[in-house]
Amino acid sequence: MVPVRPDLVGGPLLPLSDARRKGGRSTSAPATLFARVWSYRVNPAAPILLFDSGVGGLTVLAEVRKLLPQAPVIYAADTAGLPYGTKTEAEIAARVAGLLGVLSERYRPRLATIACNTASTIALGMVRDVLRIPIVGTVPAIKPAAALTRTGTIGLLGTEATIRQGYVDRLEAEHAGGTRLIRHAAPALVAAAEARLRGAPADPAVFAEAARGLRAQPGGADIDTVVLACTHFPLVADDLAAAMGPGVRFVDGAAGIARRIASLTAGQDFARGGPDLALTTGDLAEFALLQPVLGAHGLDRIEAI
Repeated sequence: MVPVRPDLVGGPLLPLSDARRKGGRSTSAPATLFARVWSYRVNPAAPILLFDSGVGGLTVLAEVRKLLPQAPVIYAADTAGLPYGTKTEAEIAARVAGLLGVLSERYRPRLATIACNTASTIALGMVRDVLRIPIVGTVPAIKPAAALTRTGTIGLLGTEATIRQGYVDRLEAEHAGGTRLIRHAAPALVAAAEARLRGAPADPAVFAEAARGLRAQPGGADIDTVVLACTHFPLVADDLAAAMGPGVRFVDGAAGIARRIASLTAGQDFARGGPDLALTTGDLAEFALLQPVLGAHGLDRIEAI
């Protein structure tokens, strides 16, 4: 387990609200780990860590920048492990937990975000068990989609690993009762989004196939709202909109994740000690080709993990 260092939190390990009430250590029932950590005084230079299998998490970072432009950020892309969607649950859980453990030990973030639906639906619980910092996950935006649909039929595009998770079943049962959720695995969209950011053309057939995979299922003609259950997919939302046809709205969780991060860091000070950092587990020279895009998101340094 990664400890919380006093030089990063700058105070005793107790909820500040309880300390103010009691004038010392709380005598109330133990707070949850997250509630306790959130209320500590945090080193202003401690970064927000965003983790993804590739560059899809930049869609989350863009929303975070809108709410917390002053926050120091480290963006970590496990490009050596891309794509996650074709891996087994055991492979993904071990990889994500291991890498986040290393990154947390090395960079001491105030908070980590798993900006990847596949990794979150599989490894979020494990990561929360082993790291003593707040962990924000990314889950398919089924709840807001259910509130938006007029026809009662929702499409969901994700990776193979995401759409088969019981977590998605539970989200559907809890938030989309009375609606129909049609799922389709569209792994080719991940590669298309990565290529798009590198300036390479995307094959229109990829988007046509994704749309066809939803529309061809029973009730698919009634889809008017599509959940983009992969942080890569908003990068090609315009292409998907053209393929799906008029009258279809697309929903992703990036803005909601950013609001959650802002809520958990409310009242904390931020002080950027240097340029924000982008990390890769893959080939550094290849990752450097993304410098224009990374720089546009405020990531001005690139290093290998």
